[in-house]
Amino acid sequence: MSETHHQHDHVDAAGRDPHGQAYWDARYASRERIWSGEPNRQLVAEAASLPPRRALDVGCGEGADALWLAERGWRVTAVDVSEVALARAAARARELGHAVAGRVAWEQADAREWAPPVAAYELVSAQYLHFAPEVRPQVVRRLAAAVAPGGVLLYVGHDPSDLDVVPRPHPELLPAASEVGRLLDGEAWDVEVAEARPRPATHRGQELTLHDAVLRARRRG
Repeated sequence: MSETHHQHDHVDAAGRDPHGQAYWDARYASRERIWSGEPNRQLVAEAASLPPRRALDVGCGEGADALWLAERGWRVTAVDVSEVALARAAARARELGHAVAGRVAWEQADAREWAPPVAAYELVSAQYLHFAPEVRPQVVRRLAAAVAPGGVLLYVGHDPSDLDVVPRPHPELLPAASEVGRLLDGEAWDVEVAEARPRPATHRGQELTLHDAVLRARRRG
């Protein structure tokens, strides 16, 4: 959901930075729900077996991932650029009851500029945040710095191998998982997964297989 402010130096038809708060607030406000309401499949695949402790969900949107984690006992800090999305997520959390809602702290921030607390989380999850090449290294390293010793960084995006199947306007936003992994300090991290993982999808009414770039890395204790 994010990329750099200045990568293409363009605004949308209303004069908004298409990756900033005003754009995303308007997009969320335009519909009752933008996303499916289900947790991202790669988060479920990678986090289901982790012991619940402290998690950071960056780009949480309407909150499905954060709430899935909270329901499993995690204490979650959920961050998004959009106040509208956060309000919607918090309302859903209240519907699920205090046992879930009380485990999530919602925070508005632009991940391109925000620095989370250092070594504060056993899981840092960034799902489909597509940062521009010139800001990607510092963003990834800030997220990595937020992982506690022994904890996991999970970074998932659209894999560039699908660009011939589903063309995207800015392919430079889509690194392979191995490219993201190279941004980590090899002496401090073990890369456990770095792959293009297939998943079923529908594109323009057609059933097909797409791929997610999945990086799971563990900070050495």
